[in-house]
Amino acid sequence: MQAKTHERMTVEVKQAIKIDERFYKVEEIRKLTEDTFSIRMPKGRFKFKAGQHISLGIHGDYQSREYSIYNGENDEFLEVLVKEVKDGYFSPKLSNLKPGNLVEVNGPFGKFRVDEKKIDDHKFVFVASGTGIAPFRSMVRTYPDMDYQIIHGVRYGYEAYDKNEYDPKRHVLCTTGDKSGDVHGRLTKYLKKETFDKSTQFYLCGNSNMIFDALEILKKKGFDRDQVHCEVYF
Repeated sequence: MQAKTHERMTVEVKQAIKIDERFYKVEEIRKLTEDTFSIRMPKGRFKFKAGQHISLGIHGDYQSREYSIYNGENDEFLEVLVKEVKDGYFSPKLSNLKPGNLVEVNGPFGKFRVDEKKIDDHKFVFVASGTGIAPFRSMVRTYPDMDYQIIHGVRYGYEAYDKNEYDPKRHVLCTTGDKSGDVHGRLTKYLKKETFDKSTQFYLCGNSNMIFDALEILKKKGFDRDQVHCEVYF
């Protein structure tokens, strides 16, 4: 009986440790625009590949949402990018978090990742709408020497989140609501007129309409489906 009791206690302790490892203290809420912010947490022993996402919950709440990881693999913090939906249930709660609050992190999940074998001899084009930029910031921070270009579509120029971190020669901002971007109009406008190297690997992240349109444009330009990788946000 004592051996079985000890075994059961050992299992319970391991389960408790595993549960505790899912909870992280918020270190910082970094405001990027009026309704967009990032949440930073200590990374600890959390391991992931750039491009993957996590499930994020609030301690004591029954709901969670999935967010792409916004930091690089070698950063000392774990970060996600969030746009608050004013009438939503979850994102307004995230916006009200304070340093020290607990969040629950599960993951990482997903296969939206850079093929490391192709970094030395391929070009990479990252196409994002809105907060779909998140996995690409993670990729660029992880592989700063890769031959990349970011094409980011937003409504207003101030939504070019952390734009100053990217090489300006590799960052194309497309704005529909003002003329502050490099291109006035949807990012698909830029995709249609631009010429890309045939070895290019394309990564698309954002809303489904953008991704469907971009897939059709790239198909007409002669790129195979295995050269285009997609992550649909909504």
